[in-house]
Amino acid sequence: MVVLFKPLARAASLLSLMLCQLGGQPLRAQGSELLPKGWDPVAAADKVMNGLVRVSAPQVKGAHDAEFVCVGEKAYIVEHDNDVEPGHGAGVNMYCMLSVVDLRTLKVEQRHLLGKAGQVFDQVALPKAQIFVPRILQKDAQTLRCWFCSQPEKGQAITWYRDFDLPTQRFESQIHKAILRTASGTHEMRPEVLHADAAALGFKRKAVNHGLYIFDSFKRFDGQWFVALNNFPGKQNALARLSSDFSTFEVIGHYNEPQDQPLSESAVNRLPDGRWLAILRNDAGNYHFSESLDGRQWSVAAPRALVPNGLNSKPTFERFGEVYHLGWQENSRVKGCNRSVFNVEVSRDGRNWQRKYRFMSPDSFQYPSFHQHEGTVWLTVTQSDHGGSSDRIMFGRLE
Repeated sequence: MVVLFKPLARAASLLSLMLCQLGGQPLRAQGSELLPKGWDPVAAADKVMNGLVRVSAPQVKGAHDAEFVCVGEKAYIVEHDNDVEPGHGAGVNMYCMLSVVDLRTLKVEQRHLLGKAGQVFDQVALPKAQIFVPRILQKDAQTLRCWFCSQPEKGQAITWYRDFDLPTQRFESQIHKAILRTASGTHEMRPEVLHADAAALGFKRKAVNHGLYIFDSFKRFDGQWFVALNNFPGKQNALARLSSDFSTFEVIGHYNEPQDQPLSESAVNRLPDGRWLAILRNDAGNYHFSESLDGRQWSVAAPRALVPNGLNSKPTFERFGEVYHLGWQENSRVKGCNRSVFNVEVSRDGRNWQRKYRFMSPDSFQYPSFHQHEGTVWLTVTQSDHGGSSDRIMFGRLE
C-alpha cells in the first residue's frame, strides 16, 4: 500500500536522495574500468547487429515493443503487430503474437496468436480495440504468463493476461483481467485507478482512459518481482510489486515530478546500496533520473551528465551479474533515420560508467529488451525500413 512518511522523515529522506544524486554523476574512479583498453563500442555493437534475425512474420508491416523470456533452449518473444502499415498506429488492426525461437539455430519454430480485436475466448470476447503492449514472465516450470492491453477507442482500457503451457506449447483458452492494488483497495487494472492513486498524492495532470501499460522488464529483488508501470498519454510512472500468484500489481510509489516535464516510459533498477534508480523518457527533451531509498518516496527527477543528449524513446536498465547496463536513445541520426543511435553504458556501482555499445543503424535501433539466460545475454529490438518507424522485431545475442 502507498504510505506517506511523517514530515521529518520525509525531509530526511529527500535530503538523503539529493546527496545520493550528487554522487550519481559519471565520474571515473581508479580501478573502475570494466572494459579492455581500446574497446570500440561501435565495432562491438556492429557485431551484435550483424547477428540479429527477424522474428516478425513475413506478412507483418508494423511491429514494436517486444519482450521475451528464455526457457531451456528456446526464447519466447511477445510483440504487437499489424499487417496494414509501418509503425504502430493501426488502431484495431493491432494484435499481439508470441514467437518461439530456437536459441541454437535462431530459427523461429512457431508463432501463436496471443490476442486480437474481437477474439472469442471460453468466457469472454475481446472488444473492438487495439491489442497492444504485451509482456511476458515465467510463472512456474510449466507456465508462461503473458499480459496485454485491450484499448478501445472509447471507455477504459483493460489489462488482461493469458497463460502459455510449456509442455504442450499452447495457450489456454481463457483470458483473465489483471488486478491493480492501490491505497484505495483492489481494482481491475485500468488507467483511472492508477490516476486516482497518484492524484491523491498531488498529481495534477488530466486523467485519460487509455495508455496504462506494464512497461519495463520485470526484475526480481528479495524473492519478489517488481516492474515499472506507465501511462504514456497521461505521463504517469509508478513502481509496482507483482503478487505471488502473478495476477495483482501493487503500487509501491509514484515518481512524476517535476510535473511540468512530460515524463514516461521509465526503466528501474536497484543499486548495490539498496537505492532505487529510475531513468525516464522525456517528451520535452533529455532523459531524467529519479531516486528512492525505499521505492515509495522519490526525488524530483532531473537530467544527469551521464546522458547528455537523449531522445524521447524507451530506456533500459538491467543488471547482469555484478554489472549494470543502462541503455538510452541518442538525439542524433544515421542517414536521417529517427531513433537510429542507441548507447549502452556499464557500471558496477551506478556511479562510474563506461560506454560498452553504440548501436548506429540507418534501419533504426529502438525499444530493445535485454535478458540473461545460462550465461548469455540476449536481446530483442525494433527496427525499420521507413526512416525510423516500427516495422519488425529482431532477435539475437548481445554477449
